[in-house]
Amino acid sequence: MANPSIITNQNPPDYVPLRTWIGVAASMLGAFMAVLDIQITNSSLQDIQAALGATLEEGSWISTAYLVAEIVVIPLTGWLSQVFSTRRYILVNAALFIFFSVCCASAWDLSSMITFRALQGATGGILIPMAFTNMLMSLPPSKQPIGMALFGITATFAPSIGPTLGGWLTNNLSWHYIFYLNVIPGLLLLAGVWYGIKQLPPKPELLKQGDWWGIGSMAIGLAALQIVLEEGARKDWFNSFFIVSLGAVAAIFLSIFFWIELTRKQPFINLRLLQYRNFGLASIVNISMGVGLYGSIYILPLYLVQIQKYNALQIGEVLMWAGIPQLFIIPFVPKILQRFDTRLVIAVGISLFAISCFMNSDLTNLTGIDQLRWSQLVRAMGQPLIMVPLSGVATAGLPRAQAGSASGLFNMMRNLGGSFGIAILATLLTQREQFHSNRLGEAVSLYNPATQQRVDELTQLFVSQGVELSTAQAQAFRSIASIVNRESYVMAFNDCFYFIGFALLLSGVAILFFQKVKTPTGAGGGH
Repeated sequence: MANPSIITNQNPPDYVPLRTWIGVAASMLGAFMAVLDIQITNSSLQDIQAALGATLEEGSWISTAYLVAEIVVIPLTGWLSQVFSTRRYILVNAALFIFFSVCCASAWDLSSMITFRALQGATGGILIPMAFTNMLMSLPPSKQPIGMALFGITATFAPSIGPTLGGWLTNNLSWHYIFYLNVIPGLLLLAGVWYGIKQLPPKPELLKQGDWWGIGSMAIGLAALQIVLEEGARKDWFNSFFIVSLGAVAAIFLSIFFWIELTRKQPFINLRLLQYRNFGLASIVNISMGVGLYGSIYILPLYLVQIQKYNALQIGEVLMWAGIPQLFIIPFVPKILQRFDTRLVIAVGISLFAISCFMNSDLTNLTGIDQLRWSQLVRAMGQPLIMVPLSGVATAGLPRAQAGSASGLFNMMRNLGGSFGIAILATLLTQREQFHSNRLGEAVSLYNPATQQRVDELTQLFVSQGVELSTAQAQAFRSIASIVNRESYVMAFNDCFYFIGFALLLSGVAILFFQKVKTPTGAGGGH
């Protein structure tokens, strides 16, 4: 007869020890740091450029270098984590990420900064998909909604809080601290991964069977595509020989990459996962999520700088309203998923995110933090309802062995969506500003009595301030031209928010074709 005490103390099948939770949380901290570093330099870029003696165009490579390196390494993580083992792969890259972060703070010129940022991106880039992979491999299905919620914090909260944190550190300390910031969390990450993730035997023999042609073509193609997307708008797209050349390189090598991966028996990343109905459709929504997530964080600060003349800290105060509330919403998402159909939750999330963009499509030259905080709060409610359940829908029913490939592909899609979104928005902003400027210029004609009256009023105002008549009249014309320029930009910003909102709603069509996913029960309970 069995010992009753043994039966009583036996853990339930879905029990997760504290040690495993520590490993999962530590890997999520790594993903949070890596995503944070994509955005954290944006609000401090002018200070960094000034310190390094770089122009605006040269300084743009500080962000581009990080993104290019990151997008290249993300698809490789599934295969390389098998070669070196998950624990060792995260530990080595996390240590290097901390080291290169400190190197960025110590950069002596633009070239060294770009080099260190690229190396920081290459080592930090693996932390994002590895957090997702480790969560899928370590937690049973019943606990994965909690893991998805933790991952949702890294994917949606980190980009929202990045510019706020960067602006505060730069204003109160110096731009160097946006890189020193990684040191203490990085040490916690190393300790948590060392303790909480089980060491599995590495498989160095996989290197001999490596899909090197696939890896090489992917690296060249994705790097070229990322540079085209990041630098295209600044270099006037296909009027630049540099962009045309890189566009051709991207098209050729990515075509080779797809052909190799779809025909090879043992590809380093399994593109056939896109044939799974839910994974393929969720990837479409994820691309759109990237457009909305990174696009809105790109366009809103631009409006605040250009029209409202906000500094980095003031911009951070606006964006904070989309970031901080998510911390309080995300923990409730697993419970919501137990009560409602996952597809409905995602649809509500996308609708709220789109509504927040439409709320921002009615900007005027007077719109500031008091008006914008409401749209930011709506966005904060929507984003967690997309990211957490979408990750669950994408991975439901996938073979456990494909966790690495699924994580690499899924995270790459969101980042590529962000790059495409920012590239489109940068071009759209320029073109729509020119369009509105021409339209307003036609309306504000010297033959228009209202315009003549306004010129006379401004001229008299300047004359009353002691300015000569001819100079006062010239100032009046410049003042009206400045107003036309400002209003044309405001209208262009509104068009950009319309684009983001419609892109989100359009991707929502994919939800109609999702297969229903059964939400695992028993996700509650603190183990």
